[in-house]
Amino acid sequence: MERLIGTVSRGVRAPIIRNGDNIAEIVADSVIRAAVESKELAIRDRDVIAVTESVVARAQGNYATVNDIAADVKAKFPDGEAGIIFPILSRNRFSICLKGMAMGLKKLYIMLSYPSDEVGNHLITLDDLDAAGINPYTDILTEAKYRELFGYRKHRFTGVDYITFYRELVESVGCKCEVILANDARAILNYTKNVICCDIHSRERSKRLLRGAGAKIVSGMDEILSSSVNGSGFNEQYGLLGSNKATEDTVKLFPRECQSVVDDIQARVYKETGKKVEVMIYGDGAFKDPVGKIWELADPVVAPAYTAGLEGQPNEVKMKYLADNDFAGLEGDALKEAIKGVIRSKDANLTGKMVSEGTTPRRLTDLIGSLCDLTSGSGDKGTPIVWIQGYFDNYTN
Repeated sequence: MERLIGTVSRGVRAPIIRNGDNIAEIVADSVIRAAVESKELAIRDRDVIAVTESVVARAQGNYATVNDIAADVKAKFPDGEAGIIFPILSRNRFSICLKGMAMGLKKLYIMLSYPSDEVGNHLITLDDLDAAGINPYTDILTEAKYRELFGYRKHRFTGVDYITFYRELVESVGCKCEVILANDARAILNYTKNVICCDIHSRERSKRLLRGAGAKIVSGMDEILSSSVNGSGFNEQYGLLGSNKATEDTVKLFPRECQSVVDDIQARVYKETGKKVEVMIYGDGAFKDPVGKIWELADPVVAPAYTAGLEGQPNEVKMKYLADNDFAGLEGDALKEAIKGVIRSKDANLTGKMVSEGTTPRRLTDLIGSLCDLTSGSGDKGTPIVWIQGYFDNYTN
């Protein structure tokens, strides 16, 4: 009988992860137990087991306090003044980082991008800018000018006015604050020559532009807590990027030394089942919400670590192209067999070939990571592990 089920993504429940837990053991055991208890599922070669970066970092105890952030910022900016540019609009992702930065400074300029932040959270719309005659590529707005033009706007889903929220947060720890809005990194140099680049994916360009324009001190969030401060957690590659709010005074940093974790999980599953699965650690996916406009990816990468079988991108033919073109005159079983024949004999690299036009041109880890992020959710589902089957199957399997 022909198999009718293709790719399946399942959230797997796990114990509450604590500092010091063996995350590789927990992940492997949780998936194996889920398979055994279901009595209908079996782990297969090339299944994908993924675990969210959040619980990996928690198991590692990779945390830092606002005092740790403040100490690092104070050491990097001894003048006590700095501008931060292009932070994302997120209480979870940025508010505690901002609090720590403000605690390490006496005066802080916040330069927000507009009409939205880097990941799509909007302050206003492009239509608002058009109506006001504002050019977002050249115009620099003070907070007063912004209010005159657009008033007080709250985020559609969170209900937060981020300009007020960020300024009041900085002022609450005794640091003076001024908010401006601009989209050219160099605009901050009209206010201060000391800059912290808080953008995620464009940070290297921002640093280059600032240094070329005469900035005195330039740092990125990836350089704050890139090493331990007073025994704190850290991330040597990403610093504060990828961190999340843990408490009102603590952030959980992006996990470290992740490759050994995925390799360990793969080895454990193979030892217990004889099956070679692929394993990845995933963070935010990369997909755009058509209503809220956010495209999600607030982590520096989707997957900080993965096993070798997840390297590369899909190599697939477009079935509907074959059906509408090469085999337009066929129907039923003849059409099915013709398409299966193409799939079986397809080139090892279809890049640029018409038969693959319209297939998703993204890396496997980004595609699978986005699937995992949507499967596990970010709330109370209790499924930080995702077990995917059939991802590498095709119409011939």
